[in-house]
Amino acid sequence: MLEIIWNKPLSWEVKISGSKNAMLPLLWASLLINWKIRFKNVPKIWDVLTFLDIIRKLWAKVEFKENWILDLDTSNLEIDNLDLEKIKKIRASILLLSPLLFFFKKIKIPFPWGCSIWARPIDAHLNWLKAIWYDYKFDWKDIYLDWNLKDGDIILNAWFWVTSTENLIVANVLRKGETIIKNSAIEPHVMNLIDFLRKAWAIIKIRYDHTIIIKWVEFLKDNFEFEVISDYIESGTFMIIWALASKNYIDIKNARIKDLFSFIEKLKEAWVKLEDLWWDILRVYKADNLKNVNIQTNIFPAFPTDLQSPFAVLQTQANWVSKIHEVLFEGRLNWLVELETMGANLTILNPHEAQIIWPTKFKWWKTVTSWDLRAGASMVIAALITDWVTRVEKVEYIFRGYENFVSKLNALWALVKEI
Repeated sequence: MLEIIWNKPLSWEVKISGSKNAMLPLLWASLLINWKIRFKNVPKIWDVLTFLDIIRKLWAKVEFKENWILDLDTSNLEIDNLDLEKIKKIRASILLLSPLLFFFKKIKIPFPWGCSIWARPIDAHLNWLKAIWYDYKFDWKDIYLDWNLKDGDIILNAWFWVTSTENLIVANVLRKGETIIKNSAIEPHVMNLIDFLRKAWAIIKIRYDHTIIIKWVEFLKDNFEFEVISDYIESGTFMIIWALASKNYIDIKNARIKDLFSFIEKLKEAWVKLEDLWWDILRVYKADNLKNVNIQTNIFPAFPTDLQSPFAVLQTQANWVSKIHEVLFEGRLNWLVELETMGANLTILNPHEAQIIWPTKFKWWKTVTSWDLRAGASMVIAALITDWVTRVEKVEYIFRGYENFVSKLNALWALVKEI
């Protein structure tokens, strides 16, 4: 649980951490290289550390050094000691399938996070593997896969899903033949994965129509350094914090400005003043008179679904009526009931739409809950602009995606403590 104490204006500057969503696919892709790699700007957060524990059990050598540097050596992988319990705890472990099958030919893993085929759509990943001639079956508890990979050209459809696009790239980069992935996601962390594989001598082309073309290479280059991109979602979250809770302005370093064009345009539409200081440093000024604005989430480069929740807190402080249209995920607006508990005047119109009315003075001495990673961070933002104490429960969600979240806020003169 986090306890946030009264509305204290924030100041100073913040440096955005490496992206968790970029780091995880880089780690599973690195297993294909089967030798030494050095990663820079690695976030030390729960999902990344859990994933590293999993590959340690595969006899990979993992060593963190100073300044967020990670040295990885995967030259002696063995599957006998695979940690099935940890695989259950991290949804991204479904993406271990391709590299593990490539090396060990036959594997068994539990459903990630103990979910069933229908509870979480991992059947899509399995069917894509089947399309390139892997065999699979499941028994409601475990997934069994056999190596039956065949050569030849193939066309696949990723349906703009980020994790599916990443999975298909990793599964096909060493497969003989040309792979064409239609309707690919092109989020910044997908592009970071492609840049990494290109540095390892993979041949990957991207077309204007979201098509990724992979040509076979016999092996991937090893023994090089690669920098993980900073987290544009964390950056957008802190932009909201600065607009609502700063004393005058705060500077954001590693802001990923180019990745947040649609989001930044909506901030400007809401009368938030921002200044590009070059070198990817963004100054965000305190916003005292916010204009109502409507948002609609969509695939990159449109407004990110992961910033819908923080932006909703901004909308509670705007004049008149603002609307949210969550295109990508049904029911993702349900967390708004927590803002309603704090006094927000809002209506969930249907599973994809909500409206927020008039500026809200949030009630204090409330205990609210994190529904998910982004909603949890959003409740902290709301708590930062209340007049006294607010408590936020289930903060393990927040720590999955935001590195040193509490210490970063306290370094800006917030009063946040973990209970």
